[in-house]
Order: sequence, then structure tokens, then C-alpha cells
Amino acid sequence: MPVPREFVVEADGGSRGNPGPAGYGAVVLDPVSGETLAEAAEYIGVATNNVAEYKGLVAGLKAAHALDPEALVRVRMDSKLVVEQMSGRWKIKHPDMKPLAAEAARVFPPAQVTYEWIPRERNKHADRLANEAMDAGKRGGQWEPSRSTAALDARDAEAARVVGDAAAGAAKARAALVRTGGSTAAAAPVVSDAVAGAELLATPAHASAGWGAPDLGLPATFVMLRHGETVLTPEKRFSGSGGSDPVLSAVGRRQADAVAAALAERGTIQAIVSSPLRRCRETADAVASRLGLPVSVEEGLRETDFAAWEGLTYAEVRERYPDDLEAWLASPKAAPTGGGESFATVARRVAATRDKLLALHQGRTVLLVTHVTPVKTLVRLALGAPPESLFRMELSAASLSAVAYYADGNASLRLLNDTSHLR
Repeated sequence: MPVPREFVVEADGGSRGNPGPAGYGAVVLDPVSGETLAEAAEYIGVATNNVAEYKGLVAGLKAAHALDPEALVRVRMDSKLVVEQMSGRWKIKHPDMKPLAAEAARVFPPAQVTYEWIPRERNKHADRLANEAMDAGKRGGQWEPSRSTAALDARDAEAARVVGDAAAGAAKARAALVRTGGSTAAAAPVVSDAVAGAELLATPAHASAGWGAPDLGLPATFVMLRHGETVLTPEKRFSGSGGSDPVLSAVGRRQADAVAAALAERGTIQAIVSSPLRRCRETADAVASRLGLPVSVEEGLRETDFAAWEGLTYAEVRERYPDDLEAWLASPKAAPTGGGESFATVARRVAATRDKLLALHQGRTVLLVTHVTPVKTLVRLALGAPPESLFRMELSAASLSAVAYYADGNASLRLLNDTSHLR
């Protein structure tokens, strides 16, 4: 069965007077690359903010449906009212809202759409589209796609909010890799070992949801364990799913035993899921024997296929395949030499696996024994970070990271690269 595509829809609406001259904007994005796939905006005459927001939602969903009616859609809006009403947690009382909400609910089957509230500063693209539509209405016309600068303006605002634009980020990532001579398993260290990792894993994740947030119940928490060392790890060689499938080294087996003891002491793990590769299976078995739990194998948790780069160091790849390496560092859509997997491909696989496991383990704490790229990808997606952030995370062998996933689609990073159990 093919994995369905995923879209992010961001929508907004505004009224200059509430009620007053109003317009909406909506954008459909690729969740992996952040690429704009479709835009919609319209001046709607005199209306309220809420009506404009709902019309923006409908337009965004219809734009996504036109691209792929089978897609899974994550709607992000800064309207708490629309998000809560469409999620079914708040009643829709206003007569102007009911038909619009019903129209939005008919675009996709409800099971294909989730809703997430985001702060206004993270909804710049749709907000700028809405304002362009209102400006066009003020001039007596309608919004024209060819004249829109919303995507560029939003990108500039995001670049100012974070640190540099995407091109600068990629350049910094490449420079960091050149300095360290590492592969994806040893990219530029930015985040050090977490402090008090045991306390973080043992603390109920819903405590951080916010005082004003609705009660969403216990989240599903993925505790992500990178496998122990193999003979390739200390030499920082590319080791994916297309190579020799090495077993744990003696050091790796000691690391697996150490993390098993730590997790047994914490006592929070309720299920164990492992990549099919041997280094993960051996690590998972060490933990399972201490916890008395079975191990489920999930193909989607396997490492990237690095194809011709398997077993090589970063320096060796740079010497043999310089152009392919440069392309790979510059774009998440570029694949390693010889038909390997791009980061964009891996992200789609990992996201589908995440959703599958979340459906199976609602409200539970699950140990995922996997690899560098899947762990970093889950972290990146939880944070909404750009693809080049994969090069900015340190992830040691046998380290623990954790993400909590809430019922409304929000995620919370709770731990990253904890190796305190190895000291």
C-alpha cells in the first residue's frame, strides 16, 4: 500500500474593522522541504476576522485537495477559535461560522486532517497573503498570484527570527562538516549531553503543555535510543542500510548493557520498537532482556541507504565523489552516489512511521531503537526545523533523546543526546 503524501496548510484571515474590509490567505507546504506548493488569497468584502479565518481554512484545504485528495493534511493556524472548533473541542455557536466549518469538514475525510495552533509570528506567509488580498480590495481589485511577494516576505521574516537564511544555514553546515571531517553520524556538535536526563524522562510530559491549554491527556512519548557502537562508528564512516549491516563491537555491547540498566532503573518504558538492522536489534535485545518486554521490528526506522558511500569516511567521499557530496550537503532532495536515499525521502518514511506508531501507542512511552538520521529527523520534525538542522545536532552512540506527542498534533522535545548513563 503506497504511503500517502503529507501537506501542511497554513491559513489566516483578517478584517480591518471587525467587521470591515476583509480578506484571507492560505498556503500549502511540503512538510519536509518547506517548499510552497500552492497559494490562495481573496478579498471578501466586509466581514469579521473569524469569517475571514474560516474562509482561509476552506481555501487552503481545497488547494491541498486539488494537489492530492488522498493526502494527510496538518492545518496550522494562529486562530485558537478555529483550531479548537475544527478539532471538536469547542462548540460552534455563531451562525456565520457553522456553514463555513461544515464546508471545511467536507473537503477531506476527517481522519485525514489534524489541526495545530501556532503563534502568529509563525504564520507569516498566510498573514501576508491575507493582507495582500485586503490591499487589493482597497484598490478595487482582487489578489493576483503573479504580484504576490508573501512567500519572500515570510522567508525574510523567518530568517531574521532564526539565525540567517536557508542558504547561509547550509553554508555553515557544510563548513562545520569540513572542519570536523564527520559524516551524518558525527556532524558539528551543537547540543551537548542533556542535564538531568533521568528526571526529564521520568517527568509526565503533559506537565509542560501550558497552564491555559486544554486537557489533552497523556501524550505518546518516543524515547529514541541510538544503537551502540560498531567497528565503523569510531572511524566516523557512513553506515546506513545499504552496507554490511555490522554488529555491535565490544564497546557497543557494554553501551547497550549500560543503557539497559539505566532504563530499567527509570521504569518508564512500556514497549520497544527496533530498526531491522543488526546493531539496533542487538541493542534492543539488551534492553528488552532487562525490562522483560518483547521487541517489535519496524522497517521504517532503518538508517538512510548511503549506497556507494557505505563504509567510507567523509574525507573519502569528498575525494571520490566531490560533486555528489556538495549536492547532498546543499539540498535534502539530493541522494548519495549510486541510488541512495535523500534526506527528503528518509523524512517521508520516518514521518509515516511516526504516525503509524503514534496510532498504535497513544498515551504510552515507547523506546525506539534506531539510527542517527531517523532520530534527528524526528527531532527536526517535532521542532519544525529546516532540513539543514540535521547537520547541527550531535548524536552519540547509545544516546537517548525523547519527544512527546500530544493529541492536538503538537510535539515537545524533552531530551536530546543524553549519555549520562555511559559515564
